[in-house]
Amino acid sequence: MHTSIMIADDHAVVRDGLKMILEANGMHVVAVARDGLEAIAMAKELRPRVIIMDISMRGMNGIEATRLIHEQLPAIRVLILSMHYSQEYVCRALLAGAQGYLLKESAGSEVVTAVRTLMEGNRFFGKGVEQAAEFHNDECLDILKGPLDKLTMREREVLRLLAEGKNTKEVAHLLKVSDKTIETHRLHIIKKLNIYSVADLTKLAIREGLVTVN
Repeated sequence: MHTSIMIADDHAVVRDGLKMILEANGMHVVAVARDGLEAIAMAKELRPRVIIMDISMRGMNGIEATRLIHEQLPAIRVLILSMHYSQEYVCRALLAGAQGYLLKESAGSEVVTAVRTLMEGNRFFGKGVEQAAEFHNDECLDILKGPLDKLTMREREVLRLLAEGKNTKEVAHLLKVSDKTIETHRLHIIKKLNIYSVADLTKLAIREGLVTVN
């Protein structure tokens, strides 16, 4: 069985601790990432079997990274390891494509069990979020109904980058499209959300968890 694992967390002590626990249990950690963008790049290059993903990271958060990895590399399984225990965060993770969710207060043995469970093709939800095992997409959609649901995936990506302080030209360069295309997306975002200032768009992106501020 392909057993390689990647860890994505912006705290070195967490990355190092997880790596030590996993390798002590005979697992192979191929890489560690410090944020969502780095996680995506490494996932494309290394194709790990499982990614242990934090949610609250600088730049692209773990939910958005999970969403993009699930879309582009569906064979990779994602285990969310987070301090957030609310139904909203768990549902966001599930809808993004995560197959498991653990709280950071979990014991090391539970992390090992969760990773092995995902490698076997099953889902795993740890203590404190066990109810998520019963969640279905429709239930999660009801829980999460909000303004960002009006946006396409590309519009969400553009909004995230704008909320991070990038201008139209910088967003266009990152997404490899023209300035005009980004302006069109921005106008669609404004119209759909009925929000006309970058400051208010940024506040919404932070409130809805699209952008993480540490």
